[in-house]
Amino acid sequence: MTTCNILGVEIAVTNMEEVVSLLKNKISVLKGEYICISNVHTTVMSYEDPEYCKVQNTAYLRLPDGKPLSVVAKKRGFKEAERVTGPDLMKEIFEISEECGFTHYFYGSTEETLELLKEKLLAKYPNLNIVGMYSPPFRALSEEEDKKIIQMINKTKPDFVWVGLGAPKQEKWMYQHKGKVKGLMIGVGAGFDYFAEKIKRAPKWMQKCSLEWLYRLLQEPKRLFRRYFKTNLKFIRLIVRGK
Repeated sequence: MTTCNILGVEIAVTNMEEVVSLLKNKISVLKGEYICISNVHTTVMSYEDPEYCKVQNTAYLRLPDGKPLSVVAKKRGFKEAERVTGPDLMKEIFEISEECGFTHYFYGSTEETLELLKEKLLAKYPNLNIVGMYSPPFRALSEEEDKKIIQMINKTKPDFVWVGLGAPKQEKWMYQHKGKVKGLMIGVGAGFDYFAEKIKRAPKWMQKCSLEWLYRLLQEPKRLFRRYFKTNLKFIRLIVRGK
């Protein structure tokens, strides 16, 4: 797949239809791989941290979740570049899962959120085959604990392992478990909270105008203010400089 280098990260030049078709037809050979859902925050972090940049670029795909990434790609000559968000990708995969026989494992978040996530997903997709969910402890795992978790996940033979640990933790976890977890790992950040209906997506017009970050900021100002303004301003400055 064609990529556009943005601050050192090879962002996929693609669209939702192409990505869904790829996953639908090649899921069996993608098990053990991982996909990063990239945005301005993770891309700036990659620019500042070579090790994290390696984690991003080792992924099978780095999808442009943040609208600014697809905008930059278009301005650099990749006219076909479109945004592929984590929640939208989840929705597309859930909708074809019964037809394709896909199985799903959810790793991350809290037990409360996972219970709510399962309830909401099965209400919307009654035949969605959820083979497992696990909320890991909020601390470093021992080697033995990690081995048990890998065995627990692999025992369910999932096609998709949705990882909701937040960036950069989820990307590092997927990198460390590449080839060990026998399912396609996709880091979806707040995707669990969206489908559990704990937080709402921005209106479509805000998404199209690259303002979804502002909507999220209004939802969680204390947690996101520093990250968004510092990161967004740095991203703009670096792109203007041709990085």
